[in-house]
Amino acid sequence: RDAGDYAPPDPLCFTAGTMESLGLSPWLVSSCAEMGLREPTPIQAACVKPALDGRDIVGSAETGSGKTAAFALPILQALSADPHGIFALVLSPARELAHQIADQFAALGAPLRVRVCVVVGGADMMPQALELSQRPHIVVATPGRFADHLRSSNVAPAVAKLRFVVIDEADRLLELGFADDLQHILSSLPRRRQTLLFSATMSGALSSLGESALRTPFVADLAPQDAVARRLTQQYVFVPAAVRDTYLVYLLRQCVEAEQSVIVFTASCRSCELLAAMLSGLGVECAPLHSQQPQRRRAAAVSRLKQGTLSILVATDVAARGLDIPAVEVVINHNVPAAPPDYVHRCGRTARAGRAGRAVTLVTQYDVDVLLAIEERIGSKLQPHEPAEAEVLKALPEVASARREALIALTESGFLERDKERRSGRKAEREEAEGGAGGGAE
Repeated sequence: RDAGDYAPPDPLCFTAGTMESLGLSPWLVSSCAEMGLREPTPIQAACVKPALDGRDIVGSAETGSGKTAAFALPILQALSADPHGIFALVLSPARELAHQIADQFAALGAPLRVRVCVVVGGADMMPQALELSQRPHIVVATPGRFADHLRSSNVAPAVAKLRFVVIDEADRLLELGFADDLQHILSSLPRRRQTLLFSATMSGALSSLGESALRTPFVADLAPQDAVARRLTQQYVFVPAAVRDTYLVYLLRQCVEAEQSVIVFTASCRSCELLAAMLSGLGVECAPLHSQQPQRRRAAAVSRLKQGTLSILVATDVAARGLDIPAVEVVINHNVPAAPPDYVHRCGRTARAGRAGRAVTLVTQYDVDVLLAIEERIGSKLQPHEPAEAEVLKALPEVASARREALIALTESGFLERDKERRSGRKAEREEAEGGAGGGAE
């Protein structure tokens, strides 16, 4: 790249007083104002002008920094000058995030009466194919489902005049194994297009996709790898593994008393359902969020948290990236994430857009080495938080009883058996793939 193509990783380099200074049309500035967007964030100040000038973009910034508007604004301005469909395709790693991106396009583009279509898994393909055939202006999709449409539906003619493709949360898409679907989609799109790639980190995304997808892009790297938000208070509680749930209940009851919104992250779908059922049995209102739920249930949980009718969400890492929940005040890690980047992504649910936030990690005697690896990676130490043990353990009998009842309920509902079958199936698929690759049986 030429030196002028690279934006150094200093957000202070990109400040603009108003949305007008980005070169946006008056109608779009007014639309931003109606949504409370009066001053551009650093990633918007860095990327909107080059995108308006027709440049491909690689933008990296911490979660909650306004990346969606950074690509939506130039797309909508270009659409207003040449309205046709399908004008832009946005690829997202998660169904919930796809719906949130679509909502933001619809709100910002309301003066244009922009037509937005969401194409994600978990829904019937036939209505989606019909909607795509009607040429909506903006399509927001998960890569797997859109690639399925390209293979099985007559979608290719509908994207023949496509002007923009956005690859959002690019690093997460690659982590989730969407590389083949991405390459298939990109190879099916017009060569004369503008590509905007956004990510929470720069790691891997540009090197894996840049050569085939981007033409001399403008690069704005505003998120040092594995950085956590500046106003995030990071704490750990050292707990014996046998009473970890009791400490969780104690912390959550404190948050409820303080009227704080919380996301509890846990390691698996099974643990997520079990904790949510246990907490509900203890009178702690919450909702689970994991990949085995129907789409409507997941969307309802996210919507309730955003609207403030629910204050506690128990989630697996499916929710660790991209969810538009700006008001979460506390993140509690029920387990220590095995990979340091997962810790950073979880913490990205709080202390967003300059707000203060708190992340508390429950650390057992088996997690010390993992915690040290996280601290080394992020370059800072978590502060100890030491609740009075005697006070915490007062709740031990009721927590143990609630957990037993939750386990019985999940067994009777068939969830645990279904989860076991799902995990067995995934294990068999991995073993088959390894054998097919020449790994052989042990």
